[in-house]
Amino acid sequence: MLATLKVNNRNHTIDLSNPLDISIPIRGNASNVNAWYITHPRIEPHTLGDFVGAVSQGAAVNFNDIWFNPHAHGTHTECVGHITEEFHSVNKNLNRYFFYAEVVTIAPEKVNEDFIISKKQLQYAFGNKKRDAIIIRTLPNLRDKFSKQYSKTNPPYITEEAAKFLVDKGVEHLLVDLPSIDRERDGGELRAHRAFWNANGKMRKQATITEFIYVHNSIEDGTYFLNLQVAPFENDASPSRPVLYANIEVSE
Repeated sequence: MLATLKVNNRNHTIDLSNPLDISIPIRGNASNVNAWYITHPRIEPHTLGDFVGAVSQGAAVNFNDIWFNPHAHGTHTECVGHITEEFHSVNKNLNRYFFYAEVVTIAPEKVNEDFIISKKQLQYAFGNKKRDAIIIRTLPNLRDKFSKQYSKTNPPYITEEAAKFLVDKGVEHLLVDLPSIDRERDGGELRAHRAFWNANGKMRKQATITEFIYVHNSIEDGTYFLNLQVAPFENDASPSRPVLYANIEVSE
């Protein structure tokens, strides 16, 4: 199934039958990816008196309760409400779902005890492109990103200057395969988050940050269309399923 999207007065044809899912699912056990010092998600039959919501235990239907934290347990998209006293819902702030996007691969560089994604690295990888969204794949890119336990590991992060660079380039949607774009322990400064949302000026309420993605090694760096959908929770963050579509034709 083909679809045509128009960007900068050029028609782009994409094949909707060939989606490239870059999300990490939530599993209800300790093998699930995890961060921020909390226990793993739980997906288990609801119980009420003698009722157990599982067909295997005599119920007519499977009827599970799910406990999770969107920031800690899988691919999620967050809005400026993540860092503001005033409530902002990602379900309300994200009101477009298709974006012109660029996939880049970066090996975080070591600075003292940290590994960072710097402005210089993004300048080299992204250049002068004009994109709605950027998808950052970090190296090494191993399958353990589906199950890694990140708490107390000081994962790589994006510098404040790098976040400002993306703002200057007009990027409104930032997607990374890390638990956060900021340092695990930074005293609550959240410099990259604040810079990306312009927290000290006119806040970029339409901008989103998506963390805990996984970009398979078979997906080449380059230009794609991104379909970014969130579960409709009225919350600062929600589980999400970003999906890429490659260009198969470009015409005037």
